[in-house]
Amino acid sequence: MLLLRGVTMSLIGVMAFGSAAAATAYHNAISQIDVQDLDGLVAEQVEPEDPSDPFSDQPVNLLLMGTDIRDGTNADIGGTVSGMRSDTTMLVHISADRQWIEIVSLPRDAFVDIPSCQLPDGSQSAPHRDKFNASFSVGSGGTDLMYAAACTINTVNALTGVTVSNHAVVKMNGVIEVVDAIGGVRMCLPEALHGNPASARIDLPAGENILDGNTAIQFLRVRKGTGMGLEMGSDLTRIARQQAFINALLRQILSAETLADPTKTFRLINAALGSLSADPAIANPASVAGLAWSLREIEQRNIIMTEVPVYDTTEGGVGGLGYLPEASEIFARLAADTPSDSVVLPDEEPSASPSASGGEDAAGETGGEDPPADTGDPADTGETAGTGEETGTDDGGTEEPAEPTPSPSPEVLLEGVCA
Repeated sequence: MLLLRGVTMSLIGVMAFGSAAAATAYHNAISQIDVQDLDGLVAEQVEPEDPSDPFSDQPVNLLLMGTDIRDGTNADIGGTVSGMRSDTTMLVHISADRQWIEIVSLPRDAFVDIPSCQLPDGSQSAPHRDKFNASFSVGSGGTDLMYAAACTINTVNALTGVTVSNHAVVKMNGVIEVVDAIGGVRMCLPEALHGNPASARIDLPAGENILDGNTAIQFLRVRKGTGMGLEMGSDLTRIARQQAFINALLRQILSAETLADPTKTFRLINAALGSLSADPAIANPASVAGLAWSLREIEQRNIIMTEVPVYDTTEGGVGGLGYLPEASEIFARLAADTPSDSVVLPDEEPSASPSASGGEDAAGETGGEDPPADTGDPADTGETAGTGEETGTDDGGTEEPAEPTPSPSPEVLLEGVCA
């Protein structure tokens, strides 16, 4: 069974992009309280205090991890599979000055060095080289989300040099309630999309579509079929489609229709927070409201989505991905809290070619070179049949980087439709 990719995508719209929504909900709630001075017996309406940002003047590096754990309704979505694996992992960097946000997608099939991790039974795993999403499975011991998250964070810290300050793990069914809370997500498709039933159950016509929660999760997880790059069967083209979905979700969350409706806004926040396993700060509604309030003036064009540049490779006869040199430049920039060239700060003039993330139906930049197509089915990349487990290895030579094969960008996928 394919791993469900994209659960985290929708939650980014709430956790990282939902500043206006969270701030509106907070103030609507507080402003309804009538404060009375009992000594003078005179009712007095007061202005609510702004939420306090617990991360003030500090960059925030939030690691969002989607998992394919198949319990309850998650089994209904993706079928019953034992154990748990990492699906989508995204590093969300929020700048210290709160002027820009960059979201970096970390490919699950990229070979990385996984450090020794503490396991639920008190033992330590051995450091080894494997595909990135194996860090989640190894750390979990098969069942424990907390240890799975810790091992993944240790791997990301070692890989990127960026210190992860906060994290959240999202189950598959999280996206459904988030999307339904805002009444669905409008997407404009340049051609019909038909998923292979073995990959995801979805059939959408060309043109305008309103995706409800169940349809959205199938759109995020589909990899094979026809239309919009499904013929390539690639995880990397799927990332491009997912980024287009994020952009559409972001517009929906920040729309007047959502922000003017306190009930819808509260449903959105409750749906997002209710589907997370997170560190104490992110699990604290007051902390989330404070962080969201600090982002209230951020411009949408300064929310950048980046795909790490990779190339096709093999290690020990197992197909996967390797990081191109440009990846290190992206990680070093984030560690230094330095914006990309696509960010337009208040004292700068907009460039002639602004980031695609500000466009009507585009999803953002892809850092460095365009990534190549995926290496194919899980069976071709070292996953264990029937479980989706990754089986990387320590030995075997890594091929020299090949010329990357461009994959469709979100701009191309959605350009010129439903103007």
